[in-house]
Amino acid sequence: MTRILAVRLDSDGDVLLTGPAIRVLAKIGTVDLLASPSGAAAARLLPGVHTVLEFDAPWSGFRPPAVDTRATLELVERLRVTGYDRAVIFTSFHQSPLPMALLARMAGIEHIVGTSTDYPGSLLDVRLKRADPPGGGHEVEAALEVAVAAGAPRPEHPVLSVRRPLPPPPTQLPAALRSGGYVVLHPGASVPARGLRADHAGAIAAALAAAGHAVVVTGGPAERELVAETVALARGRHPDATVLDLAGATDLAGLASVLESADCTVVGNTGPAHLSAAVGTPVVSLFSPVVPAERWRPYGVAVELLGDQHAPCRDSRARDCPIPGHPCLSGVSGADVVAAVAELTQPTVHPVRTAHEAGAGPLHTSRGDR
Repeated sequence: MTRILAVRLDSDGDVLLTGPAIRVLAKIGTVDLLASPSGAAAARLLPGVHTVLEFDAPWSGFRPPAVDTRATLELVERLRVTGYDRAVIFTSFHQSPLPMALLARMAGIEHIVGTSTDYPGSLLDVRLKRADPPGGGHEVEAALEVAVAAGAPRPEHPVLSVRRPLPPPPTQLPAALRSGGYVVLHPGASVPARGLRADHAGAIAAALAAAGHAVVVTGGPAERELVAETVALARGRHPDATVLDLAGATDLAGLASVLESADCTVVGNTGPAHLSAAVGTPVVSLFSPVVPAERWRPYGVAVELLGDQHAPCRDSRARDCPIPGHPCLSGVSGADVVAAVAELTQPTVHPVRTAHEAGAGPLHTSRGDR
């Protein structure tokens, strides 16, 4: 059977968005996924992945490491010994597949596919070119175009998904809530410009509690302080309300379990938004427009998109908010979020259209002369 190396050297959310492309590749061969340390947990959740390889690439990530010649050559040797027939390199619109394509060539991989604005020389056998926003499709659709160009079949109805079974909910979640009946609020984000500040998150949690919702506030180990402050602010306004602190209480699979049982997830543009979509839970997306929503909004589930999409930070890719007061998100009130949650938790909800359904242009594929 064909042995395929898929590559996505990004964080958890990016890896989850590549899931549908991985699954169609698995229809034509055995797929190993090369991921970064920050994306490996998500990689292990993806159906269709045979083996997860890790590599901390010096050309990717918020704080990329220095070049490690030994680690790089060890990766090349591992790829060579495995004997991959194809390499399929998935990147976002501001990234280049060419450093990884060079390593794949050095490993003897004869067929390499990727999307590249820059001239790839002899490094790519199939080069795709993606249109600038608002074209180019959602990240899910862009990844699928790369997989199809590598020989995979095109799916009719792509959705995000995770491996089953998921672990049981954490013990910190009361028995009364283990089967659902709560809203998840995830205020943090790996990129500060895309998350909520504690005072804002606390006001949202308080509004949800006042509306009668049990609120479960989640976060990673590095977000304990943010979550604790959020919970304290909400409890200060509504001492008798159920507002729980689950920061650092789960790994990624455990968080997926918490999200799956939730009625709805309230979250910025960060990995748990896509994890929520992958377990089928609707999302109130507080979306900072530093990257385009048509490419990065939660995919395949019902979504209420909040936030000023025309704020001055639009398309800046800023990691820290460049505008005092974080106005693109701070203008979203607790009442706005409560109304959005109500909209999503009604008996009949229609999912938002994907970028492709909304008329976004496809990728363009070229072969031969590049």
